[in-house]
Order: sequence, then structure tokens, then C-alpha cells
Amino acid sequence: MAYAGLTTERLTRAGAELADEVGFDQVTVSAVARRFDVKVASLYSHLKNSQDLKTRIALLALEEMADRVAAALAGRAGKDALAAFANVYRDYAREHPGRYAAAQLRLDPETAAASAGVRHAQMTRAILRGYDLTEPDQTHAVRLLGSVFHGYVSLELGGGFSHSAPDSDVTWTRIIDALDALLRNWPPEP
Repeated sequence: MAYAGLTTERLTRAGAELADEVGFDQVTVSAVARRFDVKVASLYSHLKNSQDLKTRIALLALEEMADRVAAALAGRAGKDALAAFANVYRDYAREHPGRYAAAQLRLDPETAAASAGVRHAQMTRAILRGYDLTEPDQTHAVRLLGSVFHGYVSLELGGGFSHSAPDSDVTWTRIIDALDALLRNWPPEP
């Protein structure tokens, strides 16, 4: 039975929902075809293969996160902007673990340059301008923030902090405070 109205966007969104349910690694064109009760071959007019689907999910996730970050950053600066950015990142990962994993997919240079990943970098740099960082310190700080946020979120999603006190929300707040203090006194002493 053919399913009317299949589009690349609908298939991408279905793949993103599937990623959140079963994990990004489990997303395939076949799995999405089962969702629509259609033959796999009928999807190939919209998708090249499973890698194409995964790339599209990654691009969707980057776009969704960038839109949320932009809304959260409006009118904020300094520590307030840093916390808003970090909280969107963490909340998105908790709400959409499969899409969050997709956002970490390595993209080819051309696709990456055209993606919302560029907006993420621009917004991170905008936050850092509030700390009066110049190059190359700004690039070092972008990498630090990405590493800390991704590392913490990944450990938390994996249950790494669920077996001990204090609550991970308390630690998260302290991390934001520590990053703010570090950025205000950048560069750190050698």
C-alpha cells in the first residue's frame, strides 16, 4: 500500500523521531519505510541511502538547536547568555537524545559550511564577545565550551551522574559559574 504525501522533509522528521525513540545509530531507510508501511524502494526517490537520511537528520537537529539558542539568547549577555546557551544545549539533548546524537555527525566540509552549525559558532562567539576575548583566545574558548557542554551532557545522558549526590542540576549550575569566572579572567594562568 503506497503512502501518499511522502516528501524528503516528512521522511527526515520521521527519521528524527525514530532516532529519539531507538537511537541515532539504529536509523535506516528500511526502518523509516516500516513507519510508513511502504517498500524501501519507494523512498529512494526522496533519499539516496541511509547516510543521506542521517545527514538530513543531523542538519535538522542543528537547525532546531540553533533556532532555540537564538531565541534564548535574545536580549542576554555575559553569564546570563552563557547559561541560556548551555541550558538550551542540555535541554535539547534530554528532549531529543537521538537528534542530539545526530548533531554530532561529521559532515563533509561543503555540507557543514551550509549548515546551522555555522550559526552555532557565530552565537558562541557572540557570547564570548561579552567577555572581551580576541583571537586566538576566542577560538580556544569556543572549543572549551563545546567540550564541556558536550562532555557533561553525554555523561548525563548515559546515566553517569544518576548514582550519586548532589543532583546533577546543582553540578551543572556550578559548571556554568566556573566557566563564567574562567572566561572573565581569560587567558588562564599557564
